[in-house]
Amino acid sequence: MQTFDTIIDAIGNTPLVRLNKVVEPGWAEVYAKCEYMNPAGSIKDRMAAFIIKKAEEEGLLKPGGTIVENTSGNTGMGAAMTAAARGYKAVFTMPDKMSQEKIDGLRGFGATVIITPTDVPGDSPDHYVNVAKRVASETPNSFYMDQYHSQWNIEAHEKSTGPEIYEQTDGGNVDAVVVGTGTGGTISGIGRYFKKMGSKAKIIGVDPLGSVHYSIFKSGVPSTPYVYKVEGLGEDIVCRAFDPTVVDEMYQVNDYECFTVARRLTREEGLACGGSSGGMVHIALKLAKEWGAGKKIVAVCPDNASRYLTKYLNDDWMKMHGFMEPDKGLGHIDQLLNGRQVITTAATQSLGDLIASMKSAGVSQIPVTDEHGKPIGMVHEMDVLRGLQAGSVTTASQVKDIHAPINGFVHPKARIEELFGVFAQDQAAVVVEDGAIVGVLTEIDLIEHLAKNQ
Repeated sequence: MQTFDTIIDAIGNTPLVRLNKVVEPGWAEVYAKCEYMNPAGSIKDRMAAFIIKKAEEEGLLKPGGTIVENTSGNTGMGAAMTAAARGYKAVFTMPDKMSQEKIDGLRGFGATVIITPTDVPGDSPDHYVNVAKRVASETPNSFYMDQYHSQWNIEAHEKSTGPEIYEQTDGGNVDAVVVGTGTGGTISGIGRYFKKMGSKAKIIGVDPLGSVHYSIFKSGVPSTPYVYKVEGLGEDIVCRAFDPTVVDEMYQVNDYECFTVARRLTREEGLACGGSSGGMVHIALKLAKEWGAGKKIVAVCPDNASRYLTKYLNDDWMKMHGFMEPDKGLGHIDQLLNGRQVITTAATQSLGDLIASMKSAGVSQIPVTDEHGKPIGMVHEMDVLRGLQAGSVTTASQVKDIHAPINGFVHPKARIEELFGVFAQDQAAVVVEDGAIVGVLTEIDLIEHLAKNQ
């Protein structure tokens, strides 16, 4: 007989399935890595079991101990399954935007679930990460998994998911692997393995609008996060489990794209995957159309549709949130650019020259770029004014002495509605494509666009 000693041994070896109906003739081939077929229903089974095993080996988790973690649900399910099989107690914190199916699933494994508010900043004591840390510190004989910052998260996928996809594609013979950035561990582990093996495949990241990973990849600093509805994708804090150096490019997706494509995958391809899978496949299809026949793309599908029966698979829920209507809205951000010239400044430029550039161009803020044209900051006229008034800088000082982080990165194909979240934080929107700044937008640009099209 072919058997497993425990359910933990059944993790991995998920199939790679070709997509047929959602891929148009003449496009590249697209394959779904069906990670939702892991025993607890998601790719997080791999990481959760790996971290718990490493903690046992390092003496950090002892018999009778309690596993504590902050989770969007999937890591919790994998950890709860492993805890049940290994004889541990488990406590999980979870934001209140997560589905009831996930909460009930965790409790079904015997875990304790603490629900926290979603719309709080990352440094709030009520943020689900900080609540988990507090619970771990107050619980004797406990182990805090720390998935967002643990290097074991990356190692799990470098030793498991990456080699598996590499072998299934005949030694990495694929043009791209499209992976979502939640904690960042999956894409970092896969990326490290493929780079180590010398594969030609591009490692493509997918981040939802409102998350910080896209901004971190483009500039090295996080943007101002805001709430979005897709689960298990993106994050509102900087995660040390995300290694952007092994990622070749990143794209942003919105909730509409995630949910509508996920519904198509379930209903047209028979793939019972979640909303985040829709985001990955949306980008994979975008690339398949651009690259054309002869190319091969793998899209990682992280979790199971059974966790979203009351959400994106429910017509009433989709209608209530406006996702059943065509995604017309206000259009895309590139409609506001109008081919205007982009003015940037080097970090080493003098403030005197900067002031002259601002006056000549009639702008109140200018992005700062490094020697490769990568955005590294923003300088506002108010920053210059305050610095000169306080005497902390002079016109001979350099821009790097005064510039601030950029907190409003957007993609030209993002919805115009995304600008409201940026402007609400009193930020200008810096439009970035392929690592280069293609525009800077302020409230007046949006006002003029809406007035013209009213």
